[in-house]
Amino acid sequence: MMNSTKSFNSNFMGYFVLFVWGFVLMEVGFGQNQATEIKVGVVLDLQTLFSKICLTSMNMSLSDFYKKHTDYTTRLAIHVRDSMEDVVQASAAALDLIKNEEVSAIIGPRSSMQTEFMIRLANISQVPTITFSATCPSLTSINSPYFVRATLDDSSQVRAIAAIIKSFGWRNVVAVYVDNEFGKGIMSYLSDALNDVQAFVVNRCLIPQDANDDQILKELYKLMTMQTRVFVVHMPPTLGFRFFQKAREIGMMEEGYVWLLTDGVMNLIKSNERGSSFENMQGVLGVRSHITKSKDLEDFRLRWKKTFEKKNSLKGDDVELNIFVLRAYDSITALAMAVENTNIKSLWYDNPIASANNKTDLGTLKVSRYGPSLLEALSNVRFKGLAGEFKLVNRQFELSAFEVINIIGNEERIIGFWRPGNGLVNANSNKTTLLGGERFGPVIWPGKSHVVPKGWEIPTNGKMLRVGVPVKKGFLNFVDAKKDPITNELTPTGYCIDVFEAALKKLHYSVIPKYIAFVSPDENYDEMVYQVYNGTYDAVVGDVTIIANRSLYVDFTLPYTESGVSMMVPLKENRNKNTWVFLKPWSLDLWVTTTCFFVFIGFIVWILEHRVNTDFRGPPHHQIGTSFWFAFSTMNFAHREKVVSNLARFVVLVWCFVVLVLIQSYTANLTSFLTVQRFQPEVTNWKDLIKNNEYVGYQRGTFVGNLLESQGFQKSQLKPFGSAEECDELFSNGTIAASFDEVAYLKLILSKNCSRYAMVEPTFKTAGFGFISIPQEFTFDG
Repeated sequence: MMNSTKSFNSNFMGYFVLFVWGFVLMEVGFGQNQATEIKVGVVLDLQTLFSKICLTSMNMSLSDFYKKHTDYTTRLAIHVRDSMEDVVQASAAALDLIKNEEVSAIIGPRSSMQTEFMIRLANISQVPTITFSATCPSLTSINSPYFVRATLDDSSQVRAIAAIIKSFGWRNVVAVYVDNEFGKGIMSYLSDALNDVQAFVVNRCLIPQDANDDQILKELYKLMTMQTRVFVVHMPPTLGFRFFQKAREIGMMEEGYVWLLTDGVMNLIKSNERGSSFENMQGVLGVRSHITKSKDLEDFRLRWKKTFEKKNSLKGDDVELNIFVLRAYDSITALAMAVENTNIKSLWYDNPIASANNKTDLGTLKVSRYGPSLLEALSNVRFKGLAGEFKLVNRQFELSAFEVINIIGNEERIIGFWRPGNGLVNANSNKTTLLGGERFGPVIWPGKSHVVPKGWEIPTNGKMLRVGVPVKKGFLNFVDAKKDPITNELTPTGYCIDVFEAALKKLHYSVIPKYIAFVSPDENYDEMVYQVYNGTYDAVVGDVTIIANRSLYVDFTLPYTESGVSMMVPLKENRNKNTWVFLKPWSLDLWVTTTCFFVFIGFIVWILEHRVNTDFRGPPHHQIGTSFWFAFSTMNFAHREKVVSNLARFVVLVWCFVVLVLIQSYTANLTSFLTVQRFQPEVTNWKDLIKNNEYVGYQRGTFVGNLLESQGFQKSQLKPFGSAEECDELFSNGTIAASFDEVAYLKLILSKNCSRYAMVEPTFKTAGFGFISIPQEFTFDG
């Protein structure tokens, strides 16, 4: 009995276990039958380390997502194709996925060059193509509604690069980039951003994608001969490592050089087959997309390393996760969420209409009915991903923060941040940086230098700009060429030199002038101009006037002084010594009329006052004297006599106002008369000088002498002078009656002798002072 009970219990437990397992299998099978499989294509360069890292991340994303969402009724099924690092193969892989697998979406490819044709393919088939690593801005211009960029394009970083350049005060930049769509796509945006901060791309260096070492060295030697020492590098890391290796070999990683790497280089610098050695990149700066640290990110990092080590021979410690790996993870998550929110009833392809004229694969390409609804659902996806917030605006990410990196040793040291709203922020103090203030801290430049490079140097095979400067005896305010007694170098000063050097600072490149003195006994400027024409000088800086015959040999800049030749003459010594000069402000009629009015007012006041006012009574002579005295005394002081009658008071009030006007008018006229007579020029018409055979002065060595001869002056009438003091002496001893010179010189003389001379018309037209250069466009290395 006991044995049969045991046998029954044993059989019962066996049946119970089988029942439970069967129920579990039924539930699992039922759940699997309920989940709809959505095919998703993945196109990557499977032989590259970058693609292996990203594919591991994508598989982990699928696993993690469906562990958290076991109730979802859809499941992504990834179909991977190898693009073999080739544009044609990438397009063929995408065509195979659409035509044979009928995928609902494609993720990839890796590069911007491979993406362009795939975007057009997706537009025809209405299959959304999602890229997490193609950053070329020109892809957006294709304007396909089925292209989704789940990453930032390269144009987003140019403002950060421009802010760094502005912060250190550099004005000129050389752009070094790979010669393909990836490299060229950023250039127009970079130039615009630099223009906004008064900096400029003065040269461009294109490196072929498959360049050998000799080609790289050839381009580096060109860069070495340029004056600019600030280089912005935008190329794939594999090419970048070779580029910097050669740059270090020829000495371009030494003090004075500035290398600024773009996000495309910095993000992938540790995700390449060359490893993470920074030996050849010491002191370079770079910008990189900022990734906010989180617990989920750190947990994923640890799990990813274990998973990667199982599937690959490399250790997880040999590579580092970058922004693209995290974007790949988030892209799968976003696509899985979008698929779940999409109606799967449209999950089929329409057969194309056959055409007898089009027998290619593209002509028979099917069109997905599922694509439009999937694209709409993907555009509405919002979540907090490993790389940050996943939010698409017009099917791409919005501008976000960038880190400013300084490579020191084997570290990528974060020295600052750039944020769209705040600009550059110091990584240590978290304060916004300003030009000339606190920038980053601390920066170690190439050559282990702590000194901020000035951004330019005299090139190895370059030459200085040979600038001729006239040596003058007078008018040194314009140009004064003196030699340093210690160095024996010419150090010119003056207004012309100040204008010239200020203009050099405004150039988009650095020009180093070498000043050379031009010495001539007669200070012949025509001879100095001709020396530019024959190549003795590259330019001339000084008080050189722009005139027609000189323009036949050289080119002039725009004038920077007032133009014209005028005449200066002494003022008349016409001081009026007549005792009766005070009578001249008024005419005789006005004097007589005024006197009559004084008598008349005295008589009127006497009539109105003598009956009621004792002051106006008495003997006749007393009354007459008092009346006249009262009328005339209103000019200077109050009257002793009181006015009692209201009518008399009114008359006196009106008379006082008339007297005030008369006094002010007399004072003004007398002052003007005594002043103007001292500033009357002795000569007002230059033709009178010719007629009277008067001597006139002109500045020695200038064209003014020839100008005066052409106007009718005899050569014997012309007296040259070399300075303002000499001109004043010629006037003082009566040698000359007038002086002709350019307005700028005459104003200088008048500023010292304004009370003795006056500048009068007419003015002969000239173009003013200008700088001289050779007639061809002057270029120099750098």
